[in-house]
Amino acid sequence: MLFGQQSRLPFYYRKLAGSIPDVKTLKKLLADMDTLDHKKVNIVLDRGFLSAANINDLYKHHMKFLIAAKLSLKIVKDNLNVVRDTMHNWTHYSQDYQLYAYTVPIAWNYVQDRPYKRDTIKASRRMYLQLYYSPERALEDETAFNNRMAQLRNELESDCRNPDHEKQYAKCFEIKTTPVRGAKVIANGEAMAEAKRNYGFFALVSNEVKEAITALEIYRNKDLVEKAFNNLKERLNLWRLAVSSEKSLDGKLFVQFIALILLSCITKKMQESNMFRKYTLQDILDELDVIECFEIPGKKLQVGEMTKRQSELSILTLASPHQHCYKETKIQVEKSPPCLFRIG
Repeated sequence: MLFGQQSRLPFYYRKLAGSIPDVKTLKKLLADMDTLDHKKVNIVLDRGFLSAANINDLYKHHMKFLIAAKLSLKIVKDNLNVVRDTMHNWTHYSQDYQLYAYTVPIAWNYVQDRPYKRDTIKASRRMYLQLYYSPERALEDETAFNNRMAQLRNELESDCRNPDHEKQYAKCFEIKTTPVRGAKVIANGEAMAEAKRNYGFFALVSNEVKEAITALEIYRNKDLVEKAFNNLKERLNLWRLAVSSEKSLDGKLFVQFIALILLSCITKKMQESNMFRKYTLQDILDELDVIECFEIPGKKLQVGEMTKRQSELSILTLASPHQHCYKETKIQVEKSPPCLFRIG
């Protein structure tokens, strides 16, 4: 499912088999975007997509990408160790995001096997490593770590060991036994310090975005799609498909997609009006759900009686009651090719 970055409304969806490789999905997506006349497409991916094979394939097909990176990767770890202290300079601090951001230009060792020529291309490709340190996130990570260590120590001291925690016991603690004092649990300070070393840090990699804060803004916008899937599953009851045929599945997905456009439209208006300070989305839906509409053939749609509160919420969320979201939906459907919304 795709959202417009500025409209913040869904405009494309497609159902997939779960066994299709990620890069093949990206290739088909870019082909569809070309059909829709979207020439410049930047791909934002979770760190689960980050592998040498995927990165090489993205470079091979000249795709622009922004991907979350694990700190354990050698290319990230080596560069982070060099700039770890420099990052904490105030000049790299973002007041808006309450964190430190730092950009490191790096080179990716590109490899492409060419079976038809029986050779391998090796070259250097430009890449930008975006590093971040959040003091708030570091505190949260350390608090969670301290609580976890306390739990492990209690399990050892009470001799109620959990088989799933054996690796953590061995890494973080040492048990010494003496004839007089019995068993004593001693923390491995060096191992604990190493575990805490990267708390608060996270990283992104891109072959186009040069500014760390810009990269962060783009990546966090991805959360919009994650919340949309939540709305589909929870608010629009798509946890279980409960259909008996492929045609029924296509029809249900289409109806749910149209409903998601309306839901996204209301969410956008709530954000623009700062309504989330006082209401949740469910509060608004519950309040507006009881408004009745009457449709008479050949006549204008009649809206039933509304309380003062309902009228105010309708104006804030829909611009004009029962009209704005319909207009948004109509525009999105008309601009999209029929094949994207085919039922059956």
